[in-house]
Amino acid sequence: MAEPPGAPHRTTGSTLLHPLSGLLGIPLDQINFVACQLFALLAAFWFRIYLGPSHASSAVRHAFATLFGIYFAVFCFGWYSIHLFVLVMMNYGIMNMASIPNIHRYSFVVAMGYLTLCHISRIYIFHYGILTTDFSGPLMIITQKITTLACQLHDGIGRQAEELTAEQNRLAVKTRPSLLEYLSYLLNFMSIIAGPCSNYKDYIAFIEGRHVHMKLLEVNWKQKGYDRLPDPSPTGAVMYKLCITLVSLILFLTLTKNFPMAYIIDNEFLDKTPFLSRLGYLYVVTQAAKPKYYFAWTLADAVNNAAGYGFSGVDERGTFRWDLLSNLNIWNIETATSFKMYIENWNIQTAAWLKRVCYDRAPWYPTALTFILSALWHGIYPGYYFTFLTGILITLAARAVRNSCRHYFLSSVPLKMAYDVITWVVTQLAVCYTVAPFVMLAVEPTIKFYKSMYFHMHILSILVLLVLPIRPQAHSIRKPQNQAMPNSDKSKDK
Repeated sequence: MAEPPGAPHRTTGSTLLHPLSGLLGIPLDQINFVACQLFALLAAFWFRIYLGPSHASSAVRHAFATLFGIYFAVFCFGWYSIHLFVLVMMNYGIMNMASIPNIHRYSFVVAMGYLTLCHISRIYIFHYGILTTDFSGPLMIITQKITTLACQLHDGIGRQAEELTAEQNRLAVKTRPSLLEYLSYLLNFMSIIAGPCSNYKDYIAFIEGRHVHMKLLEVNWKQKGYDRLPDPSPTGAVMYKLCITLVSLILFLTLTKNFPMAYIIDNEFLDKTPFLSRLGYLYVVTQAAKPKYYFAWTLADAVNNAAGYGFSGVDERGTFRWDLLSNLNIWNIETATSFKMYIENWNIQTAAWLKRVCYDRAPWYPTALTFILSALWHGIYPGYYFTFLTGILITLAARAVRNSCRHYFLSSVPLKMAYDVITWVVTQLAVCYTVAPFVMLAVEPTIKFYKSMYFHMHILSILVLLVLPIRPQAHSIRKPQNQAMPNSDKSKDK
């Protein structure tokens, strides 16, 4: 939607950078966001070098991370940041007073309920998102962390080890965190503004200096010629991610502003442009909408890496990997040949959160419930629900096509290449069709868009589901560690 006059200078946070906003012609809320993240990047380097585990106690590191995080929240969102602190303290009370069998349920209901109320108020306060970086973003990340910790605490104290999957057992939290640990996990300066969500045990291991060491112990370094454990530096990974951030920023300032999503429902455009050309333009405007996400998520990843957080181990080539907290894989997104592959590489940490708190624990219809939770978590704008309901339909149809047809194209290289090209085109267009309402937000433009596209993806998906057989899927809440899972259909239900 078009911004009203004066919108570039609107913010709920500090107006200190107002002159810079006016000079660059960029909304003040976005200027504050970038300024905080750049300052967080510098603070992260300082934190790793001067407040590393060998130089400062865990308590000092927790306190520094928390205080800086609180400052950034207040700077960006002003008094609206009180919502973050209220939710954090309410759930700290629940974590300490609720019974372990119910701690994850109470935490989930309170966190999601409070977030939903804030989403409702956001419509009246910000009028369909005039401010692109309001307080709901950090509140969404904190909600993820609260529910993640509650589920992992329930796994660690309230369930037997044999009831858990290998991942649940690895991430299970055995004791309730102290207030300082809790505040640091939820409000630390590395993730308060743009996330991502991380697991509590990984974060505590980072603060205590065990994070990298634990991952390195998974490799036999003597066999590789090392007489002691190496000391991987995140500097190279941070520089690489900052380069991606810079390119994304340039694309945002050029492409995004010149190819608005609203143009695809412009009456003159619809009257004069053939259907296939509209499809092509839909792909272009969707591509143009991505750089802001690439920018924000990659910069957030770089901030965490600069602090020494995010080490995930060593790959098969012996290269140190710093992608534990990465929120996207741009190459896999742009080359995805299936809807599932696209989803798995977009907003990765949110997908992991949905899997851990909903999909793995849902007693029935895990795919549908996960999509619904994702929509509710994002907000109450109608466009979100159009997107996620359409996503359910396309996911089921895509799975049916893959299960029924893919094996016919594996007999030769040319056939496999043809299959990959066709599925790439269909996947990219399906994603564009699905996410357009997410950007439009409201009902009227969404219906207008679908009509202009003749509801073709909905119709094709329904026809596929009517014609092709759907493989039944077994779903269980409990998957014991000793149960074989490599061929589980559940891994495909995403």
